[in-house]
Amino acid sequence: MRQPLPADMFDELCPSSLNPIRFGDKWAALIIRCLEGGPRRFSELRVPLRRVTPKVLTRSLRALERDGLVTRAVRAGRASHVEYELTPLGRSMLGPIEAACTWTARHWDELLDARESYDSRQDR
Repeated sequence: MRQPLPADMFDELCPSSLNPIRFGDKWAALIIRCLEGGPRRFSELRVPLRRVTPKVLTRSLRALERDGLVTRAVRAGRASHVEYELTPLGRSMLGPIEAACTWTARHWDELLDARESYDSRQDR
């Protein structure tokens, strides 16, 4: 049995929220990180990605599938369900995503200061 994804996997102070490096759309890197441990159902992905609307999550998953990073499989059984899983190409994104998150964590204060400075100039 696989472990559930933690609800606070991407909390407010997660470096991903400030990461200026994008992989696909805004949510793609987070989805890829959620699938790192193996296949997940849509409802499982919704737990740590609670800030994403179901419509946007579906759109992001479809874009990742189109790019060959994620597969979508319908699992038959008593109650059929859909699972999403990283492809080998998708799994190869884990290293660059980790590097981007590490860089963001290292430069967190600088990024926050730059954004605050910019925002204060825009308020004038």
